[in-house]
Amino acid sequence: MNELSLAARHPDTLAIPAIVSPPPSPVRVFFDAREAVGELRRLYDAATHFLVESFREVLRTGDTSRRYRVFYPQVSVRTVGHARVDSRLSFGFVPGPGLYSTTVTRPDLFETYLTEQLDLLIRNHGQPVEVGASETPIPLHFALPEGSHVDGASADRLDKPLRDIFDVPDLDATDDRIVNGNFEPVPGGPMPLAPFTAQRVDYSLHRLAHYTATSPRHFQNFVLFTNYGFYVDEFCALARRWMAEGGHGYESFVEPGNVVTRAGASHAESGLAVPRLPQMPAYHLTRGGQSGITLVNIGVGPSNAKTITDHVAVLRPHAWLMLGHCAGLRNTQALGDYVLAHAYVREDHVLDADLPVWVPIPALAEVQVALEEAVASVTGLSGYDLKRIMRTGTVATIDNRNWELRDQREPVERLSKSRAVALDMESATIAANGYRFRVPYGTLLCVSDKPLHGELKLPGMATDFYKRQVSQHLEIGIRAMQSLADMPHERLHSRKLRSFFETAFQ
Repeated sequence: MNELSLAARHPDTLAIPAIVSPPPSPVRVFFDAREAVGELRRLYDAATHFLVESFREVLRTGDTSRRYRVFYPQVSVRTVGHARVDSRLSFGFVPGPGLYSTTVTRPDLFETYLTEQLDLLIRNHGQPVEVGASETPIPLHFALPEGSHVDGASADRLDKPLRDIFDVPDLDATDDRIVNGNFEPVPGGPMPLAPFTAQRVDYSLHRLAHYTATSPRHFQNFVLFTNYGFYVDEFCALARRWMAEGGHGYESFVEPGNVVTRAGASHAESGLAVPRLPQMPAYHLTRGGQSGITLVNIGVGPSNAKTITDHVAVLRPHAWLMLGHCAGLRNTQALGDYVLAHAYVREDHVLDADLPVWVPIPALAEVQVALEEAVASVTGLSGYDLKRIMRTGTVATIDNRNWELRDQREPVERLSKSRAVALDMESATIAANGYRFRVPYGTLLCVSDKPLHGELKLPGMATDFYKRQVSQHLEIGIRAMQSLADMPHERLHSRKLRSFFETAFQ
């Protein structure tokens, strides 16, 4: 254990405690991605173990005379030329010569992802990666194991605030400057290697557990978002039936409280159901390589849509889709018809500071085809008959649920000029954040009312509609996700979402 006494350097400030850290580890060089990830995991585990044990000792003894600090591990690569091996990929390489680096957290959770990204780097540039400690402290809050409970009374008995003894989260290290494209490196410092820093990732991992009541380790790479609980009920019934019947290719079903039902079982084997559902509960049909499907009920509104996608993005999923209800804007539409979004009118406003509204959000061919083929497969329709129940067009997303209560002339005129065929409160936000975070996205909505044409559901009609339509809509979403999961990653993660200067990590 090394102790650096700041008081020895500045004898006039004896109140400054000594900083205690574990012995430093030398930087190591690797040509093997698995070995590099193993070293990242060793460094991270050693650092967090030291911090947690120090915290426990402080609570036990009440000794606040020292400050404890450990650092995130980091991985770096140095390149000297512009050449790379595989030009088809949209990731896995750096844009030019120089030093590129990123801090890393939870290498246990991201082991497969890190191994894939580092292997591409090593092969594309023929250079090794360097692994060592960074200069970014690990906050105590992020070092504690998942599900930890801290006795507040014990902390209150200390004669100093915890932030004077341990590092706490630093908001300067948890922003989105890298993905937003306005990151400015320190002169002479490294360029970013990954889209998120370790602290930004840790922040979102903790938020995910809070909002969804499931551990981030259960999240799958193909995520469905919905704005109605009816979809959750149908998803749970389907998943439980599949588990009882052997899994249907999935390994387990996970519900809030980390309640896990394994394939072949009719009852959960672990976890504890939550007494009340969280703000945005998540449900997971898991499969090897995180290639299963996660469903999140985000509720209503663009704020929730932005919040959850801000956090799911750090898991680097391969695709996310919005399945929900919308208002049909055309007289030719019928209740229960589908809308496949190919463009968006963004009046949600929650992303204006991060992604200006003049930035187009393009339709992604791979996702559009998967959704259209899934609709055809599930409904059994094709050609003109398929077009009769599904419109491809512009979806408008707004942040005013009661827009109908205003003078309708101005909003209706704008919607007409945009050629919108549907209106909701989440789809454009989810698509725009997918664009911003380089996560392939798509939207398939179901028309549940037509307010411009006086077609509002009566209570009995609503019940019948949901029973009839939700099951089919969810099946379409699952089919589309299965199709995307079978697609090579390099095809799904196309270059459409990459800007002029990108990080090497997907």
